[in-house]
Amino acid sequence: MTAPSAEHDAAVTDRAILIGSAYDTGRDLSARQSLYQWQTPRYDLPGIVVEHLRGTRGTVVDVGCGNGKFIERLRRDRPDLRLLGLDVSFGILAGVPRPVAVADAARLPLASASVDGVLALHMLYHVADIPAAIRELARVVKPGGVVLASTNSARDKTELDQLWERAAGDVLGVEEGPGRISLSARFSLERASSLLGAEFGEVETVELPGTVVVRWPDPVIAHLASYRAWAEHQGVPFEETVERAREIVSERIERDGTFEIGCLGGMLVCSR
Repeated sequence: MTAPSAEHDAAVTDRAILIGSAYDTGRDLSARQSLYQWQTPRYDLPGIVVEHLRGTRGTVVDVGCGNGKFIERLRRDRPDLRLLGLDVSFGILAGVPRPVAVADAARLPLASASVDGVLALHMLYHVADIPAAIRELARVVKPGGVVLASTNSARDKTELDQLWERAAGDVLGVEEGPGRISLSARFSLERASSLLGAEFGEVETVELPGTVVVRWPDPVIAHLASYRAWAEHQGVPFEETVERAREIVSERIERDGTFEIGCLGGMLVCSR
């Protein structure tokens, strides 16, 4: 996959897209998350967060909390913690356990050294100024506190990239179509450690490799379709490409019995 362009990065960080369609509800985020139920090994990401917060007491803030799946788990397993969910989109906060607030990750409405733990899970790639957001994470956490960030590798789900390019090429009548939107490219697992290391003295990377194996096309197509907010930035008729991808996956499953996707995400555990 070619390196993302400035236009690509602008689309991924466009506030109007993030608030107005990508995360106006939790629908598309949930569709992307649901693909992992067919992954081996299965990772309990909320459980991993709980484990890394085992020694944390006091207040934990989930920056870019999305549909609240991590807050819900922490409320269940760590009722002793004071939790706050923050997100740039008011709409996606509708179902998140309170308290919540609309906030920009690059300008957190929190006092310096005021919280004991911060989550920034699969969201820093949506911030226009990533170093500024990381400085904010470091500013608000107390000395001895922990910041947990997560993202995907540049090698994550390459089979989906190849599928999209083939489907797009078929729709356009060319050998290979334009690449699909890559949300994590701006803050990939390969880049994340050095970006976070500018503000945190210790950054531990926990890689989470796996393989998704599906025997029917619906999970793959739901994942591809969940990028509909960026349809105008894909350089190809979006719905037609999704439907062509369905045909390709169906043909592959009929031939091979399964469609496999290699996944590589990771958690970064940061302290000052």
